[in-house]
Amino acid sequence: MGDRGEEEEEELQMALRMSLQGSPPAQQPEPKRSKPPPPPAEEGVAAADAEAEARRKQRELRAAAAEKRLRAVAPSPAAAPPRPPGPEVVAREVEVEVKADPGPSGVSMEEAKAEEVEEEKGERLPTDVAEKLWLMVFGNKLEKEVLAQWSNQGIRFSSDPETTMGLVQHEGGPCGVLATVQAYVLKYLLFFSDELGNPEVSDPFYALGQRRFYQSSFAARDDFSSLTDDRKMRALVHAMLEILFLCGTGNRAVVATIGSVNEAKTAAVLEGLSVDSAMDLQKVLRISTFTSRKDAFNSLIANISLFESRLGAMLFLISALLSRGLERIQADRDDPSLPLVTAPFGHASQEVVNLLLCGEAVSNVFDGKVDFGGGMFLNGIPNDVEVGFLTLLESLNFCKVGQYLKCPKWPIWVVGSESHYSVLFALNPNVQEENELEERESKIRRAFDAQDQSGGGGFISVEGFQQVLRDTDINFPSDKLEDLCNAGIIVWSEFWQALLQLDKRAGGMKDPTGLMGKKQFTIYHFNGIAKSVLNGNANIGGSTIQRPRLCKLNVSVPPRWTQDEYLADVVSASTSGSKDDSVLSLAPPVQTSQHAPLVDCIRTRWPRAVCSWVGDMPSIV
Repeated sequence: MGDRGEEEEEELQMALRMSLQGSPPAQQPEPKRSKPPPPPAEEGVAAADAEAEARRKQRELRAAAAEKRLRAVAPSPAAAPPRPPGPEVVAREVEVEVKADPGPSGVSMEEAKAEEVEEEKGERLPTDVAEKLWLMVFGNKLEKEVLAQWSNQGIRFSSDPETTMGLVQHEGGPCGVLATVQAYVLKYLLFFSDELGNPEVSDPFYALGQRRFYQSSFAARDDFSSLTDDRKMRALVHAMLEILFLCGTGNRAVVATIGSVNEAKTAAVLEGLSVDSAMDLQKVLRISTFTSRKDAFNSLIANISLFESRLGAMLFLISALLSRGLERIQADRDDPSLPLVTAPFGHASQEVVNLLLCGEAVSNVFDGKVDFGGGMFLNGIPNDVEVGFLTLLESLNFCKVGQYLKCPKWPIWVVGSESHYSVLFALNPNVQEENELEERESKIRRAFDAQDQSGGGGFISVEGFQQVLRDTDINFPSDKLEDLCNAGIIVWSEFWQALLQLDKRAGGMKDPTGLMGKKQFTIYHFNGIAKSVLNGNANIGGSTIQRPRLCKLNVSVPPRWTQDEYLADVVSASTSGSKDDSVLSLAPPVQTSQHAPLVDCIRTRWPRAVCSWVGDMPSIV
């Protein structure tokens, strides 16, 4: 055994010397392997083979380690002829499917290593996963115009000083992604420290569900032009990071990038790059999975130029979908056969918006689940959210937005119309605070919705109605209760009208004084889609420029609990010339109140709100 050990040691030294001599790969001989002596008996064959295999692996590991140490102290690495890659490098190249082309001569080890790391950054999607992802997003009847919208929309801030805090949209389709990212960006710009650093896991400031009031200097001054590019970029990266980890249930984030792209190469690589099919996507897409928020943050920072590029919106949507997982995405949806980008105009579906808002690609905007019996459920928003959602469709009675989305942690809402998404926000979280009557209204509505099995249709059974009355301490007179229950179902609108006539001492909403519930605040609406506006005076050579729109609205929620009653008071006071401040201070004068579809959205959150603004009407399309 001793002689065999010495022989193996000599062969090991010979292999090391040959590898250091740098023989060309085609001429380098295979190192000799000593053959173990035959076992003395047949029953010892298996044990001897296992022992020989273990010694062989140990020799290879020792040789590789020694070779690495000797290369590190070699005087001129570039002078040595190229060597064949070691087994561990070959394995890594196979895993990430990187071409093993030799590097250019004269390149230093540091440069070669940097290029190798860049090439190996991220993994390719398996072909079947890429095809499933493409079909899930675009379906099997993709229009070229729709693909062009998603292939030419970056996540970029406006260069206009008045709207510098906003993301610009040039194409019609990706507004759902941009508006939701915008909402999270505003969260970090308005209510977090001006010094946004790399998130540390141990920092309680970034703990899940954390909320404390902090008004940034930008929000305190109401000066949108004072933001620096670095401040905006960090807010954007924090927003993207939060969304991706939200989609990954707080445990992971997947960042999708394009292979061989860094900040210097982005424009060159993307020039002429066409992504028209699942196979095109599979060839260029690279994904990296992170469980550390710090590492994911650094990756997003390093790839921010790519997300700002023309493929940015598409890459971020793919990142969110992969963070959630394609199987989970399909399980979240009511109808997984439909594409997430809707025909014919290529808009992001409500499922995409919900995924970015709550981390689940549910199809509905009500709270929780609705059981239709027979094992059929419809999924809604599962819990509280950071930023919320309002929609014009609710004012048209097409859906019912639940309290989770209407009352988010921060006063920021994505606003949906029939064809577009924009953002509504306030600079002060106090707009979310409820007074006594609002709290009462919210409690009653939650109790009613808990018994509503119609998916937000606004009616409940008589048994469910009795439970609502018990939960909310409402005491209707017997004749009124009988009228409400006559039809066998109770509709919310009829129930609400009855509550308005019931004194609050009996659990109703009637306030004899009419002085409780008054609210006045300022709110902003941002529409990121670029429109042509006049820059300067047209009479002296002014020109038109493309920029998003920001509108400041004054909102007054009157204390009366019916709009007709409120308007009657104001009109009466204005025509009689009354000097009674208790009447005239309820809201701005009647002639200043204005209407637009956005006002209908606002009234789904603050019923009876009266709005006014200066300049052009705010647009949600």
